[in-house]
Amino acid sequence: MNFLAHLYLSKNDTEIMIGNFIADSIRGNQFTQFSERIQQGILLHREIDTFTDTHEVVRRSKRRLDKKYGLYGGIIIDIFYDHFLAKNWNDYSEIPLDVYVDSFYYLLEQKFEILPEKVLHMIPYMVEHNWLYNYQFMEGMQRVLNGMNRRTQNKSQMHLATEDLQKHYNEFEKDFTEFFKELEAFTTKKLTKLQSV
Repeated sequence: MNFLAHLYLSKNDTEIMIGNFIADSIRGNQFTQFSERIQQGILLHREIDTFTDTHEVVRRSKRRLDKKYGLYGGIIIDIFYDHFLAKNWNDYSEIPLDVYVDSFYYLLEQKFEILPEKVLHMIPYMVEHNWLYNYQFMEGMQRVLNGMNRRTQNKSQMHLATEDLQKHYNEFEKDFTEFFKELEAFTTKKLTKLQSV
């Protein structure tokens, strides 16, 4: 899953959200300097990624992508699923998406001093282009995929993936809805288990 889904699955616990958000920038077990709940967020992120990568519905989504994307197919599906979460946000949260996103950006400001350098480098672009809010729009998706393609020196061809999204839009949305219900249940159990240790 991508940024918005990881944040949503943190259940509005700000420390878990921070851990979940920075997890990709943390190697191995190099997170003992963080609070216990931030560490739980990092571990939760990893559990979510493992569950997602091995799930048959997600694999079905990947098979719809053109083979030209290779190993980047999983990243593309993560971004597609964030699109459907943002688009259907009102089905999942009582907090309007713009309010939710703005409160998260404010949280990042409050936690600025503890964020990894890689994350600090990314945040200005995320906020300026309001990635989390704009996932719901095709233009926002295109901007994110263009940026991902540039970061791979055009090797990923991810900028072309909106064509695949539009071609199989209903099928991808159906996959997301089916999968996300299971992911929410899985995450709730994992979070409870992590917090009981």
